[in-house]
Formats: sequence, C-alpha cells, structure tokens
Amino acid sequence: MTTTLTNWAKNHTYRAGTVHEPRSVEEVQTLVRGARSRGVRGLRALGSRHCFNDVADGAELVALGSLDPEIEVDTEARTVRVGGGVRYGTLAEHLHAEGWAVHNLASLPHISVAGAVATATHGSGDARRNLAAAVVGLEVVAADGGLRHLLPQDGDLAGAVVSLGALGVMTAVTLEIEPTFDVAQEVRTAVPWDAVLGAFDQVTASADSVSLFTRWEGEVVDQLWRKSRVGRPEGAWAPGPELVAGTVATENLHPLDLDARSTTEQLGRPGPWHERLPHFRMAFTPSNGAELQSEYLVPRGHGPAAIEALRGLSHLIAPLLLVSEVRTIAQDELWLSTAYQQDSVGLHFTWKPLQPEVEALLPRIERALAPFGARPHWGKLFSATEAGEPGRLAELYPRLGQFRELAAAFDPEGLFHNDYLRRHGLVSPV
Repeated sequence: MTTTLTNWAKNHTYRAGTVHEPRSVEEVQTLVRGARSRGVRGLRALGSRHCFNDVADGAELVALGSLDPEIEVDTEARTVRVGGGVRYGTLAEHLHAEGWAVHNLASLPHISVAGAVATATHGSGDARRNLAAAVVGLEVVAADGGLRHLLPQDGDLAGAVVSLGALGVMTAVTLEIEPTFDVAQEVRTAVPWDAVLGAFDQVTASADSVSLFTRWEGEVVDQLWRKSRVGRPEGAWAPGPELVAGTVATENLHPLDLDARSTTEQLGRPGPWHERLPHFRMAFTPSNGAELQSEYLVPRGHGPAAIEALRGLSHLIAPLLLVSEVRTIAQDELWLSTAYQQDSVGLHFTWKPLQPEVEALLPRIERALAPFGARPHWGKLFSATEAGEPGRLAELYPRLGQFRELAAAFDPEGLFHNDYLRRHGLVSPV
C-alpha cells in the first residue's frame, strides 16, 4: 500500500512511498523477488518503529506486524519459535501462561522481537545478556527470495543476529526459554552519587536488575530501581543489600515524575516476571511518547569514569534532557552487539523533542566518552561525524569486516542496503 509513516517518536518520517504488509512468509518471498525484478534498492523490514534514526528506512518497507503471529514452544528443547513481528509483551504473556519465560526484557514490552534482536536491544543486570543473546535460530528471507535457516552449528549465526536488516527480512526467531519465575521490584530515591560511585560493583550486584535514573544535576541519583527474582533456594525474597543512603519509596514512581499508573508494580510486591522486568506496562503508551533517545555502552571497568565525564557536562545535558538511565549488561559473542565480548554499562538519554539541539550536543558527548570506547546503540540517535567517522566503528567492532562479508553473501546486489548502512560502513559498496 502507498502511505506515509513516521517512527514511534514521530521524529523521523520514512521516505518509502510503498509499505507492504505481507501475511505470510511466502508473501515476503514474493515481495523480495518482485523487488529484485523491478530493480528496487533499499527494501527494508519494519518492526514496531521504535528506532529513533533511519536504520529501517528505505525505498520500500516490509512491515512485519501483519505476519502470522505464530508462537511455538518446544518444551524438550526449551526454546520458542516466534514470528518476527510479534511484540515481546505478547510473547511474554503467552510464555508465562505455559509456564515459561525468556531471560530478560527491555524497559518497554511493546517492541517487536525481530527489531529488538536486530539492533542489540537490552534490559539490565550484571549477569543478564542483551535480548539478542537468547537467539538460537533465525529464519531470514535473503535477497534471492530464498528462506535461510540459521542454527547454532552455523558459524554465521553470531554474525546474523544483530544484522540491522542488512541480511534480509527476519521472519522468525527461535529463543532460549526457562521456567517462569516471579520478580519483586523496589525503588529508592535521592541516593548520593558518592555512595553509588564508591561502591558501583556492589550497587549493581544488589539485585538481578538495577537501573539508576538521573538528570545529571546535583549530588544524588534521583531514583534507583532494583528488580530481584523471587523463590531462590535459600528462601523467600527479601530486599537486596542495603545501600548506605537514600530513601525507600512508599508509592509507585515514574522515572519522569509522571503518573505512575503506566509503570510496573514496585514496593517489593512479587509478581510474574513479565509484569516486573519492563519498566512500563504493556497496556499503556510506552514511556513518554514525545521524546528522543540516545545510548552509549562502555566497558564495565570504565563505567564510573564515564559517569563522571557526563556529570561534567551536566550544564549542557540537563536543559535538553527528560531523564537518563544507567544500567549494566553482560557480555555476549554477537559480532555487532554493543556488548560484544565486554561486560558493559549502558548510558541512556531520553531527550526532550528538540532534535536540532540534541544532534548538536551529541558530538560533544561522544568526544567525552571516546576514551572509554563507547559503542552507540544502533537504533538511537548518535553522531555520524563522530561515532561513524572512518575507522571508528571498526575499532569498536573487531568483527565488522566479517559482517560486511556476511552481508555481501546474503545480498550481493545491495537490495537491502540503505543510507544508514552505507553511512556507517556496515555494507560494502556494490
């Protein structure tokens, strides 16, 4: 169909005049073959549109939301095969009803599975890898219209999971699952930065998932969220190790000090994993809506120093900021993962909808974080002149050259190429 689409935040309008809404894998294959015969360049898959840049933009778009929302649990293999357009919140409700869970969730349950894994989207936790690390199988319609099946024994799987759409249309994903579990979430306010930075490892290890919300002003972290699994072998859940300061919240809070009805239950009340691990409820509009986002991941050991560098820019950041979140992510082996072979600290910014001003500030932030090897989140705003300068991404991603070779093998004629992939050197010229 012909239409005009924007992303979720409405800061980007897709240039495609045609948006296809296939209902089956066979229809996707037909669309891909037809695009090749028409000489189309820039055919791109589109998920829940929660990216803040042009990573999914192209001449024609293949929206995954209308694909068969299949969810197939294999209890013996402890895996689930799920259609690429299915949202994590929908998958979570289905799994929980059958007694299963995935290892982690992002702050928003509204994002599609294919889009989330393709951009290395993550949750939080010292021992929790990003969502893509749970992938043990992919089904991708490649440029010739054929359906490729990738499994763990294929050497290409680690390169194909975080693919940014460069390999084709991801129609199904197989994920590792585990038995369902409960989580309790508690929040503290006004925790001094000195207490956090002086014992950073202890703070982030005090629960399964820890998030620090800050506006970078003043001497305290505004909110500290801790999510802990219930029912450990040693007994019932209890709050994690006490922090040296801060105030325990006695009512549910929102990171932006908005109405907390949209946030998941806090106050230490246990509940199903999928109703606690995200910050926001599936039934409500995600987060704030009118916002922009950026994020940079630095090696775990550089976390406190990187935080101090950002605190030094508070006079520039705070006027444009809604809130920042600091989280930890465990390392993985996915070639283009922001946590590839390094435990990481994520430094996330939720900006006011002031894109020119934010884009003008990003190079300054990236220069401050460059000594720490900061990797930008693929689906959020970052500076093409700083993070994307020649050689810079190759330094940050040692398997980038191999990824280009893999992309060329799947798509030798550049059917799925777009400006984003070319701009950041993620595909070879054709």
